[in-house]
Amino acid sequence: MSNIPASFYEIDAEDARGRLHSMSEYAGKVVLIVNTATQCGFTPQYDDLQDLYEKYEEQGFELLEFPCDQFEHQAPGTVEEIVTFCDAKFGITFSHYDKVDVNGETAHPLFQFLKSKKGFEGFDMEHPLAPFIESKLERTHPDYKDTPDIKWNFTKFLIDQDGNVVARFEPTASFEEISARIEELLNR
Repeated sequence: MSNIPASFYEIDAEDARGRLHSMSEYAGKVVLIVNTATQCGFTPQYDDLQDLYEKYEEQGFELLEFPCDQFEHQAPGTVEEIVTFCDAKFGITFSHYDKVDVNGETAHPLFQFLKSKKGFEGFDMEHPLAPFIESKLERTHPDYKDTPDIKWNFTKFLIDQDGNVVARFEPTASFEEISARIEELLNR
């Protein structure tokens, strides 16, 4: 992970239509960034994400989704196909960004930055999919608990109004917890 950007606001990323955006466009806003997949056990979280966006958008909240096909190839197809699927099945109105890698040598600078600020803190083992993911990771990446890498689809990073990464939520985190942290930032 060399050349990690020094600041969230120095990072650029292409949206799903190929337009380049600077994260500085989100200065002064609370931002949730999510690596997504359309064929994952967590894919129904699109509904929860859309609910969060609708609830907080007018208060200065942005949600950015980055499809990623690095976990069991659960985000197949082009970014256009992914956007069409999300919009038709879930009525997504938050920002779709281009498909990216989140781990390894080809990881997008945004995810290199996010992982450098908030590492893995464990799964919520109360979630019904947590034992499956943990078992899979223990077989394929025995040291997974010791690395900051993203472990699965729908990992979320929360950025405050000043561009600081204040929280990382694994895909097993409750949306009540995520919502509470967003509200905390919006009300400060």
